[in-house]
Amino acid sequence: MPEIIEPIESFSLSRKQHEKKLFSKIGVVGCGRDGQNIVGLTASAGLEVVFVEISEEKIQTALNNISKNLETKVENWGLTVSEKRSIMSRITGTLNYNDLKDCDFVIECIRYDDETGERNILLRKEVFKQMEDILAPDAVIATNATTVIISELASDLVHKDRCISLHFLVTQPEARIIEIVKGLYTSDEVFEKMKLFCKLIKHDYISVHESNGLVSLRIFVTMLNEACQMLMENIASLEDIDKLLQVGYGYRLGVFRSADILGIEKMVPLMHNMFDEYGDKKYKPSPLLLRLFRAKHFGLSTRKGFYLYDEDGKLLGPAPLV
Repeated sequence: MPEIIEPIESFSLSRKQHEKKLFSKIGVVGCGRDGQNIVGLTASAGLEVVFVEISEEKIQTALNNISKNLETKVENWGLTVSEKRSIMSRITGTLNYNDLKDCDFVIECIRYDDETGERNILLRKEVFKQMEDILAPDAVIATNATTVIISELASDLVHKDRCISLHFLVTQPEARIIEIVKGLYTSDEVFEKMKLFCKLIKHDYISVHESNGLVSLRIFVTMLNEACQMLMENIASLEDIDKLLQVGYGYRLGVFRSADILGIEKMVPLMHNMFDEYGDKKYKPSPLLLRLFRAKHFGLSTRKGFYLYDEDGKLLGPAPLV
């Protein structure tokens, strides 16, 4: 009887027989506050995510903070303990950039300098170059930035068209909107991929032309400077200015609380950057902001800013320096 040979490759369940799904693995470089927010969002959306840090201590700190944020959702938002465990199982920290090689999307979120509040452009370019050397040519490389121009970061790369900027608003977890910024080299295909990514993590988006400060920061710092001016003129108290914005305009946290969460050590250099770029005094940091900055009263991170906070980040009241 002749042997019957039938190809069965099409029925195989082995991984190698299937095409890799888009966003099957996400990479994050730098896991400070912004990075932790992005890692938590992507893992909560069911995506595998690996983040790179510079020490085991920072890896553990990031994992602890992400776990703590999820625990808050367990206590207050209806997340179950098993769901939290599942989310944490999709998160991996590493010291090695080579662990990003299977990622089809990596976003850079390196920390601000602790002293100056600035992000080093040359360092970020080095990060982009390392990612290009490791990642597949069609993998997307992004930055989470407001005043850094993505075209500048991409200018020395071979595959410039795969670079894009995404800005996540981190002042509050329910702010589910992202600014997507195409650079001079960014392809339409990459932009469409980022729209899909936003959908996967249940976020809306706006398309922004490449510019210093984007939409979010340019609006916010103008409002912050005006609020500081009113405070210095004794027109209203710190709490009442925030209350008016919260109750009257639906601004969830108020402008001063938002500045404390964002970090005054970051806000001041960003505002200097925008003032240098546009030459408009509305972006120049208020003397009140500079007073807090020089005193190292940076907000929530130091428990002193426009307001005072306890060790758990609970609001205590207006700060005496203000």
